[in-house]
Amino acid sequence: MVTFIPFGEKPNRDGVLYVLQLLKRNKLIEDYMIVESSRVELLSERIPQDSAYIIGEHLATYGIVEKLRPQSLISVDAHTDLMHDYLDHGSWLAYTLEERLVNRAVVLAPVLMIPTTERTQLWTRRVKIFPALLRSRKVRGKWRAYKNLQTNDLLEILDEAKRYLGGEIYLTVDMDVLRPEYKIARFQHGELTLDELIEVLEEVKRNFRIAAFDIAEVSDRIRRSRLGKKAFVEVFQLLTG
Repeated sequence: MVTFIPFGEKPNRDGVLYVLQLLKRNKLIEDYMIVESSRVELLSERIPQDSAYIIGEHLATYGIVEKLRPQSLISVDAHTDLMHDYLDHGSWLAYTLEERLVNRAVVLAPVLMIPTTERTQLWTRRVKIFPALLRSRKVRGKWRAYKNLQTNDLLEILDEAKRYLGGEIYLTVDMDVLRPEYKIARFQHGELTLDELIEVLEEVKRNFRIAAFDIAEVSDRIRRSRLGKKAFVEVFQLLTG
């Protein structure tokens, strides 16, 4: 079964319901359920224990993880979602880790990684970050490059991720990880082409047992995006295949 969670503001809710109809038209789903909630705190009580979720605002992943309690998680996302100020779509992973709803996490392909204000802290414990592009950080007073998808081998990165996480994961794929021309998410987009995202997800499938997954940040922009519809369908088919 696939659980659809039209969570968040109206563009996200409408986007989730639109892709439900898109998948039905293409005869890609039969058994599904729609779960609605205006509060993330109520999601874990309402959603079923499923293996596939389609969600609007990425904050809904917090509710899913609260329900499933996986040991490890991989997030493929243009953002780290590790802001540590208040619980929202930009901080859900930080609070998931802080509250030990998941033990360890890896973020693949982020572009935006820095806090938005001087008062905002970035959560760093029990998480590894592998950016899409070359990025550096200060370690004991010296600048060191992150392992990244631009200059490092993907299999080497996933081998390190597997040693860190173990063999079984929950996978969340934020569609804003794609470049702007795909027009799926509402805000900033990432740097991956569809081919690059598919390659990442294929290798994640080969290297890990995916206990469950979600596809996140689907907005109603997808209605008017031929590339966006193609990308969503291909990602869905890969993860459910």
